[in-house]
Amino acid sequence: MSAPQLSAAACAYPWTYWISMSLIPGGKIVNTHGVRGGVKITPWTNTPEFLAAFRSVTIDGAPMRVLRSFVNKNSVVMELDGVATADGAQTLRGKTVYIEKDSAPLDAGEVFVSDVLGLDAIDDDTGVRFGTIADFFSLPSNGVYVVRAVQNGEDRQREYMIPAVSDFVREINVAGGYVRFRLIEGL
Repeated sequence: MSAPQLSAAACAYPWTYWISMSLIPGGKIVNTHGVRGGVKITPWTNTPEFLAAFRSVTIDGAPMRVLRSFVNKNSVVMELDGVATADGAQTLRGKTVYIEKDSAPLDAGEVFVSDVLGLDAIDDDTGVRFGTIADFFSLPSNGVYVVRAVQNGEDRQREYMIPAVSDFVREINVAGGYVRFRLIEGL
């Protein structure tokens, strides 16, 4: 069985904060690039190529057309309509670049992190809800779900850290409102 996959802006962003359900954070502008107003972006997506493929982005709530984009090492360089100088690009430094969720090409079985946050965590063996997905973060080897435990319907202080690999993640059902996990002793 292959692992259900999280995609797009799936890994490096503190997911508690996103603008709306249609816009999701795709990266952060970390520097300027060149003298014609290019910006260098650290992507928060699975790959820099994913972010570079977008033809429009949103910054500070304003949609911006992407004139040109390319991958440079692990970063994305974008030239944006209306930003024609290095000084103009400098004003965007530190800003978050948002992407239109509906425009994101996901492969079969892939979902966004923003779609799984708040879903019920179900024990695959018993069918019992044991918590709510509170966060997701990436490690070099794989992602990790943070599940806040529930007992008798009440949130508890305990959190489970569950690796995002097929041995543990059995099913992601966004429409159904749950993720099924195979739990092991000591988790």
